[in-house]
Amino acid sequence: MAMTPVSDRPEPIPAERVARDRGRLHFRLKTATQLGQGLDGYVIGGIGMAMAALTADLHLGTVAQGLVGASPLIGIFFGGPVFGWLADRFGRRPVFMVDMLIFLLSSVAQFFVADGTQLFLVRLVMGLAIGGEYAVGAPLLSEYAPSKGRGRLLSSLEISWYAGYALATVVGALFASVDGGWRWSLSSGAVVALACLALRGGVPESARWLLSQGRTGEARTLIERYGIELDADAELADSGEQAGFRALFSKAHLRATVFASTFWAALVLPYFAIGAFWGEVFEALNMGDNAAGALLVYAFTAVAGVTVGCLVVDRVGRRKLLIPPFWITAGCLAVVALFPDVTAVVVGGFLFFIFLNAASSALTAVYPLEVFPTALRTTGVGFSAAMSRVGAAIGTFLLPMGLDRFGPEFVLLVGAGVLALGGVVSHFLAPETTDMDLAHAARAER
Repeated sequence: MAMTPVSDRPEPIPAERVARDRGRLHFRLKTATQLGQGLDGYVIGGIGMAMAALTADLHLGTVAQGLVGASPLIGIFFGGPVFGWLADRFGRRPVFMVDMLIFLLSSVAQFFVADGTQLFLVRLVMGLAIGGEYAVGAPLLSEYAPSKGRGRLLSSLEISWYAGYALATVVGALFASVDGGWRWSLSSGAVVALACLALRGGVPESARWLLSQGRTGEARTLIERYGIELDADAELADSGEQAGFRALFSKAHLRATVFASTFWAALVLPYFAIGAFWGEVFEALNMGDNAAGALLVYAFTAVAGVTVGCLVVDRVGRRKLLIPPFWITAGCLAVVALFPDVTAVVVGGFLFFIFLNAASSALTAVYPLEVFPTALRTTGVGFSAAMSRVGAAIGTFLLPMGLDRFGPEFVLLVGAGVLALGGVVSHFLAPETTDMDLAHAARAER
């Protein structure tokens, strides 16, 4: 009697099922990551509208105001590198979950603070979670994204960031007339954090990370199940890459480390520093009566700018979206500083600065992920996020004192100088990585 041979090879997964599973995974991962980015913007944006009320309730001085405003940025300085290293060492998925749990708990804790010190510490912890989100959220999404259109997908995260920033402004305005309303507005992000945590429970580990660890069997199972587009041979070739913080300063990766850290810092420093104290800046420029309305207009201008950046990032290329806007936005702040008494110049200059700065900021969710190899990606992104917040934290801390001592014109000229520095560094160090596989993008040269 003839025996039917039995094959040990599993049956191929039907294409329809692969497409269905891939679509579900991409939706869950993208939504969970976008909500995380939106919460990051919500934390930073919420303090601007709440600062006056909480300053009065908690009796904060100028130094305490600066510390509360800068606390999340200080937290990012530590959270980015630490969570980034953990994600490269132990995997993306566990960090993706723990990070959001910290976010949830610290959001709730803001409601119960009794003084400036407690608020500083709670928002410092939130900064740790934000650093973790930068380090693992976008990198995990990038490792499941196809090469073509990756820029638009990743930069859409920045739309979420600015949308969260704008939403926090609206919520802050709604609670502004409520006694103790700043507590409700600052802690309201807990609702979104809870939903985000639930979504993240169904996200698998990164196949690229598994390949970088030599776990090819697990990786190939995920690749087949979700139809992941990647160059497995290139990823395996990089699996012996040196990892850890020291590798960031090796000859092979120093250029990427300097570029990612510097361009990111130069983009966000002026926006964060001025954004945390919009009301004070507008008042110093004799726009105090219109500060709330102007703040809302500028918040939504930022959303429009980052949306445009998202739409064109894969068409114009990374370098063209980054370098020219650096010089133009530097000019905008310089013009406002030179003509502070001309309302049209102040309004128009700020609007154009915010729009173009936000458009280029779409690249903060793209470039840092593309210039580091998989074995070093989250460490590199986390470190770059930390360095970007060093300057932003210093600027946020010093801005109220700078306004008191030197005036708004000086503050704006310093911001213009920072943007010009970003333009110079990017001109010499920024590679063009549009539509490249991640493994190849990390090796690209200018």
